[in-house]
Amino acid sequence: MLASRALSLVGKRALSTSVCLRGHAGVVKSDAFSLPMYEDSRATPLPEVAFIGHLNAEQNALKEKEKGSWTSLDNSEKLELYHIKFNHTYAQMNRGSSEWKTVCGGALFFIGLSALIVLWQRKYVFGPVPHTFSDDWIEKQTKRMLDMRINPVEGFSSKWDYEKNEWKK
Repeated sequence: MLASRALSLVGKRALSTSVCLRGHAGVVKSDAFSLPMYEDSRATPLPEVAFIGHLNAEQNALKEKEKGSWTSLDNSEKLELYHIKFNHTYAQMNRGSSEWKTVCGGALFFIGLSALIVLWQRKYVFGPVPHTFSDDWIEKQTKRMLDMRINPVEGFSSKWDYEKNEWKK
């Protein structure tokens, strides 16, 4: 009851989200994300928009000069006109990067760090190797399993020849 009374004092207009949006309109810059954006890609050779959206005075003059004869343009002006429309050339897009070196270096660093952790754990965390891993123990265990004839149909004992006292070939 107290909450409903407080809300009636404040009013419904104060809780409206549209008031908040209008109040921050000058602070927050809203981008038009529904408009096409520039992207360099070999799959799409002609992007939907130009690389440079707003031209300065020098670029506007160059665009006016472009409307005339292209023989009057030198190579640097042609290149500047190209870079108004596109950011990278195909040669620049196809050029390999050295990123693989960073990836391999990072992977090898973490593999080395993991190896150091494993070695540290073997030395300081784990105890000594149990005696059941010794060759003598394994030999005695195998002999006991054969004497007990464990799984004689398809398993361990089926591969032992009890008459010749050796493994079947």
